[in-house]
Amino acid sequence: MAVPMEIRPMEHGDVDLVLMGLAHHDVRKPRTYIARCWQENLTGQRTTFLAFFHGNFAGWGHLVYTSSYLFFRENGIPEIQNFDVTPPFRRQGVGSRLMDAIEELAFQKSDVIGIGVGLYAAYGAAQRMYIKRGYVPDGRGLMVHYEPVAAGRSVLVDDDLVLFLTKRRRSEDSGTGNCSGRHSAQ
Repeated sequence: MAVPMEIRPMEHGDVDLVLMGLAHHDVRKPRTYIARCWQENLTGQRTTFLAFFHGNFAGWGHLVYTSSYLFFRENGIPEIQNFDVTPPFRRQGVGSRLMDAIEELAFQKSDVIGIGVGLYAAYGAAQRMYIKRGYVPDGRGLMVHYEPVAAGRSVLVDDDLVLFLTKRRRSEDSGTGNCSGRHSAQ
């Protein structure tokens, strides 16, 4: 029996739905940020997907086409950002279905996609999910505010301390075997 789950792009009027859906589960995002995300959907800078489980808002995730992370930006790698599944809907397949939708769109644009993940315990489930889905570290080490952390430097372990990961489209999916990272001309 199929689970009543819906994944759809963000629509006009979803700003307050997202705000309340996240806040109701103690996931705080400023309304200005959510409204900016909607505006960036309109201008083509990002695509935001919303997840619903049994008709209830369950989470959201974004595909940003031009990353603030220099390595991704220079290599045309779109970045999955701000991937949130609210606590009551975790471990029910919502995150996987949401990630499937984002990855499907991303691989229409590029042979490589990226994501950043925090490093403290609250990100443990996300770290495990990304690795299981085939994401690997990009090889550039830890970043704070998109800048490399030098050996011996002390840093605050918070949401700004990130390890960036990438995932290549499987060659049998691309039809070309080319996984350059540059946007494909589709």
